Amino acid sequence: MPAPVPLSTVPDLPACTDLMSVVYADEDVVLVNKPSGLLSVPGRDARYYDSAYSRLLARYGEIHVVHRLDMDTSGIMVLARHKAALRNLSRQFQERLTAKHYVAWVDGKMAQAQGEIDFPLRCDWPNRPLQMIDMLFGKASLTRYRVLAFDACKQASLVQLYPVTGRSHQLRVHMAALGNPILGCRFYAHEQAVSKAPRLQLHAQYLRFLHPATNLPMSQTVLAPFVTSSL
Repeated sequence: MPAPVPLSTVPDLPACTDLMSVVYADEDVVLVNKPSGLLSVPGRDARYYDSAYSRLLARYGEIHVVHRLDMDTSGIMVLARHKAALRNLSRQFQERLTAKHYVAWVDGKMAQAQGEIDFPLRCDWPNRPLQMIDMLFGKASLTRYRVLAFDACKQASLVQLYPVTGRSHQLRVHMAALGNPILGCRFYAHEQAVSKAPRLQLHAQYLRFLHPATNLPMSQTVLAPFVTSSL
């Protein structure tokens, strides 16, 4: 297998010029489709203020981040419009009362049609923000997956990913550990897999939670831009 791309050779991404669409909003929550290349929250450097949070703050005046997506990952996010909604939604995420799944193109043909990846993760401190598998000191991390399709032309598999835990970079590290890194992943994929896509082929497609005001189930699906309707 080709060696992973050294982190030092990964260029900084340009500012995200893509629009972020609001797919639902009421007095308590806002659901958005975050584009790839946009931060969930502002970075420490003022140059990286642009984010899902800052864009919604300018629009609504008050907004609170409940959970995050990696900058390279696109897809559905829910944000709270006041602190009571934030407390309610944060508790749901902490107690794993929410449901979510992602779709991704990964390199090669998966050995199994479905399965679980149970590798504990921790931060790779000398190479932050990278994460690493550590069977001794890592935190429990579990991902379930199901293969949806195989593209023989580009030798890649389309998979649905169900993160049971929510560790940083969990899906990227777990798929790379199986030998099927996510296409376009500049942190954990080998050069062949990076070159197969212009962006990270990972998208948060589905999210379900209880509305913080009504306590009724609420769900949203946003299709991945890199998946054709035929699949």
